Amino acid sequence: MDKKVLRQTMIEKRRNLPKEKRMEKSKIIQDNLFNFKPFKRSNFIFTFISTDEEINTHNIIKKSIIAGKRIGVPITVPKEKKMIVSELKDFDKELELGFYDILTPQNKYIREVSPNIIDVVLVPGLIFTKDGYRIGYGGGYYDRFLNKTTDVVKIGLCFEMQLSETIPISTYDIPVDYIITEERIIDCKQFR
Repeated sequence: MDKKVLRQTMIEKRRNLPKEKRMEKSKIIQDNLFNFKPFKRSNFIFTFISTDEEINTHNIIKKSIIAGKRIGVPITVPKEKKMIVSELKDFDKELELGFYDILTPQNKYIREVSPNIIDVVLVPGLIFTKDGYRIGYGGGYYDRFLNKTTDVVKIGLCFEMQLSETIPISTYDIPVDYIITEERIIDCKQFR
């Protein structure tokens, strides 16, 4: 099993999911997340900003801000292969298209905060296994970031179709604690 082949296969499979189905499933995942105790208890959430084909996190971010939670979004620093956390206060006003054509804070709205204040990280991925390992997009940004953060709840968000029995794992891969799909919440720690 080659990660590149698995990655490409899943990108194609997910791309074939009609937009209305993607939005419908995203809404269920959002509801599952909002009812999930670790998320309910959290004060500061670090989350990816979804692209068109991923779980839609735009509404998760907006509703979390309205609910009084603090939200951090990633800013990638390609030269150093790292991410910094920038606090987002207004989804509609503060973002622009950035690296990899992903929405990112405009320079004037970058508010870097310490990763130590994060309670919950919403982790993107193309393929997840029940024990919490994942295949991401190949940059290694999240694994490097998660390797430096302790005492955070790591939640993978994906469609049920993105779950796999097994994937290649390397020593640098950091598993998530939970996975939330449109069908269930998986406690990954029980499978490790």
